[in-house]
Amino acid sequence: MRIAVDGMGGDNAPAEIVRGCVEAGKLTKHEILIVGDEEKIRAELAGYKYDQEQIRVVHAAEVITGDDAPVRAVRTKTDSSLVKGIGLVKNGEADMLLSAGNTGAIMAGGLFILGRIPGIDRPAIASTYPILGSGFTLLVDSGANAECKPRNLLEFATMGSIYMEKVFGLEKPKVGLVNIGTEEGKGTTVIKSAYDLLKKSHLNFVGNVEAREVPAGVCDVTVCDGFVGNTILKLTEGVAWSILRLMKQKFTDGVVPKMGALLLSGKLSEMKQEFDYSSYGGAPILGVKGALIKIHGSSNADAVKNGILKAIPYVENKVVQIIQESVLELEEIEESE
Repeated sequence: MRIAVDGMGGDNAPAEIVRGCVEAGKLTKHEILIVGDEEKIRAELAGYKYDQEQIRVVHAAEVITGDDAPVRAVRTKTDSSLVKGIGLVKNGEADMLLSAGNTGAIMAGGLFILGRIPGIDRPAIASTYPILGSGFTLLVDSGANAECKPRNLLEFATMGSIYMEKVFGLEKPKVGLVNIGTEEGKGTTVIKSAYDLLKKSHLNFVGNVEAREVPAGVCDVTVCDGFVGNTILKLTEGVAWSILRLMKQKFTDGVVPKMGALLLSGKLSEMKQEFDYSSYGGAPILGVKGALIKIHGSSNADAVKNGILKAIPYVENKVVQIIQESVLELEEIEESE
């Protein structure tokens, strides 16, 4: 397998991207292609011992930044690390691309270069959402589609279920639809129609879930439109880090609290790790004809390493092909309405 990595995408590129690739290379035998400014990437690689046959550099002269307009950037910056990396997947020169770059540009590149899976109307971003205690739920969509049709939500549920089953080995993952109440008749017209479609599907649909239930792990795949999903993610992130900052402040306010913090340091570290996005890998762009993985823009080397390693089963278990095969069933469900 050949794994392409956008060497210039994200806040910490290329230093942390390169270090993450080197660390991943020690844990897998797969080939890693770092795409980007060859001079800068080789300067970073010079500080490490690595297998030069395993980790290679593919030169790209341009960079798509977070300030670039996504569609325009993809169309005009054809020699950028992101566009060139997606092109490698399109041409079969790489089996997947991992990027910490501009989310909109990654989505646009996936659509324009790889194309949608026939029958999938809207590709979606599938993000991992930590569950209190252990594990995570897959939040689909987490930002790609602000407005959706009922059919789109069925697509998200199907693609998310396949991903959880094939990548994480979870048999018959529980699917929940985000709503303002758990009763079947709750929600907008779109949500009510989506509920009916999900109930008729082959999925393990457990019904409506309220946002407050998501962190408790009531379902394995949490389905919503991208506006709601992105709001859930960012609100949770803000609350989590605010709590951690408050705890740090309280535990350092005086001698006695500091002693208590010392005794509880192990548990506090465990708690912080539960909110750490880097341990769960990246967010796949589900619904495009190729393996495209988005990692957090501020990803460090550890996040890059985990993103690479946890994306490998996505390719090995042929998730894209299985989604393609599942589209026919979606059409049958919709036609029965």
